[in-house]
Amino acid sequence: MAPTDPPPSRPAGTSYTPTLSAAEVARIRRWHERAYEAAKREAGSGQTFTYLGRTLWVPPGVQPITGMSHLMGEAVLTEVRPGDRVLDLGTGCGVNAVLAASAAAEVLAVDINPLAVETARDNAARNHVADRVEVRHSDVFSHVEGRFDLIVFDPPFRWFAPRDLFEAATTDEDYRAMTAFFRDAGRHLTPGGRVLIGFGTAGDLAYLERLSDEAGFTRQVVAHRDLVRDGWKVDYYTFRLSLAG
Repeated sequence: MAPTDPPPSRPAGTSYTPTLSAAEVARIRRWHERAYEAAKREAGSGQTFTYLGRTLWVPPGVQPITGMSHLMGEAVLTEVRPGDRVLDLGTGCGVNAVLAASAAAEVLAVDINPLAVETARDNAARNHVADRVEVRHSDVFSHVEGRFDLIVFDPPFRWFAPRDLFEAATTDEDYRAMTAFFRDAGRHLTPGGRVLIGFGTAGDLAYLERLSDEAGFTRQVVAHRDLVRDGWKVDYYTFRLSLAG
């Protein structure tokens, strides 16, 4: 699959209906279009980020580190325990896998974007944790085996059909990946395992909450920040999820 190819379409039989009003959907759509175009412009020929003490190279075609990335990154540094086996779903440039490897015994990082897979491997080596980070191409859990003490997942916020794999980092048609995640996540957690998941009101937060509840997870907010964009207050969260009992 080339980096410019679109991601797979959602499986037959899945469906999603926004819980948002038509006006909210239109506003999110407008904001997404502007953000997508801005991200493509800013990518240029690639960017180097110094982030939470690490140096990461992000080429065009891979989701860059953003002003809200620290909500997840700092949570990863706080949450990961020595000896943990960690899964970083949708690793992008590999940032959260690199952070997790500061304490974890083993990190598996996966992404649907082949360019992201290559980039994450390079960044693990750049930050001297390649011996603890394995990177694979995977569509959610399609090439993931076993159970993990911690799963890190920063899913696309929006539910529109992406035009390419770069855009698939921020929008996923009908929340195909997030729906698949909640369907199968429990089978990939060790007893007492935890999930860190990022989301916000720039997407359909109520839908994530519904999926989480239906899958039997309890939620705790571990990081939150809000800001105003175009006169619209947007809340960003990192949640810790755990299975009841």
